[in-house]
Amino acid sequence: MEATVFDLADEAVKVRDALAVVAAALQRRATTGTKLTAELTFRNRVRWRGGITAALSDLAGGAESVLELEYLRRVERAHGLPTARRQAPAFVQGTWAMRDCLYDEYAVIAELDGWLGHGDAAGRFRDMRRDNAAATRGQTTLRFGHADVFGEPCQVARLVGEVLTRAGWPGPLRRCGPSCSL
Repeated sequence: MEATVFDLADEAVKVRDALAVVAAALQRRATTGTKLTAELTFRNRVRWRGGITAALSDLAGGAESVLELEYLRRVERAHGLPTARRQAPAFVQGTWAMRDCLYDEYAVIAELDGWLGHGDAAGRFRDMRRDNAAATRGQTTLRFGHADVFGEPCQVARLVGEVLTRAGWPGPLRRCGPSCSL
């Protein structure tokens, strides 16, 4: 399985596509981060080695997609937000759901809506029910998509930071660089 993951990643046109292959294998529980790291060490040539190596521990640690990986890197870490618990299980209306990013101490949830599972009405209504159930427990849910995380990470960080601050996070947010819009 690990060899196949890297064979497919080698065919990727962009590093983002290679990371999507690795993320999918981990999300489906087809392999583990430890096994992928061992295979990566064993292989002499891997086209996207640098990007995969940099992302592997984050992917193995709960970021299940490129969107979630970029939220972790470009929003959370880059702006000094607290570290969320990833893929946090929650019992919602008689079934188990996974919360993408749960800031337990502050009762704040950040959901990252990728293309899969959120494009149809059933997915949107499922998400709405989860958000409403979270609200009844005093949790605030924020939702972001690709355009937010990839296009406006500083604004996403500002919104998350404002909600966390209202909930007691001492902050502060930090600018991610000279062009940061905070």
